[in-house]
Amino acid sequence: MLELGIDDAGRGPVIGPMVLAGCLIDSKTLINFKKLGIRDSKQLTPKRREFLAEKIRKEVKNFEIVLASADEINLKQDSGINLNKLEAIKAAKIINKLNSGNEKIKVILDCPSTSLVKWRDFLRTQIKNLSNLEIICEHKADKNHISVSAASILAKSEREKQIAKLKKKYGDEIGSGYTSDPLTSKFLTNNSSKHKNSGIFRKNWSTWKKIQAKSEQKKLDF
Repeated sequence: MLELGIDDAGRGPVIGPMVLAGCLIDSKTLINFKKLGIRDSKQLTPKRREFLAEKIRKEVKNFEIVLASADEINLKQDSGINLNKLEAIKAAKIINKLNSGNEKIKVILDCPSTSLVKWRDFLRTQIKNLSNLEIICEHKADKNHISVSAASILAKSEREKQIAKLKKKYGDEIGSGYTSDPLTSKFLTNNSSKHKNSGIFRKNWSTWKKIQAKSEQKKLDF
């Protein structure tokens, strides 16, 4: 049986995309990955993560990476599709792409929702062929399963590439995209209006709304 691990990177930032990755791995490769020390990307240095990401891309049976841009997240939330549902839709896209239907696959996902069963049931409605699949949704799957750890590394690696592209366009002061980052917080304060329609901000995030409201109030006061 093959194993398909799926994980995300960039759920929480106010700037940039959310990234999902899936790694389709056979039992032999799982053993090799364990020996390599593949684990949750958050436990790795950037240098080690990128080294392992290259190994993963070369050695897995197949992999798939999908993005949800800030604009897409905004539009989906405006239409009633929250981030958890959007993540399920994107995860299903990965499953549908990598599932040939010819082999049994154990699909393991790091579940973003507090309700494992509800999220899994919605995910199943988005999958085209369930006949050869065993679907497992867990919290902390990225720490407990090598295939999900591998997916977390690819997702984080791609997220960093996307942020690097934004830095080339908007400058290094954009930071990591997380509001806990002082650089990002300052960039947001100074540029929420200037780049309002650039597609980089998650406008439904309370942080962006508050800063934008202050910016608009300053204009009125002026």
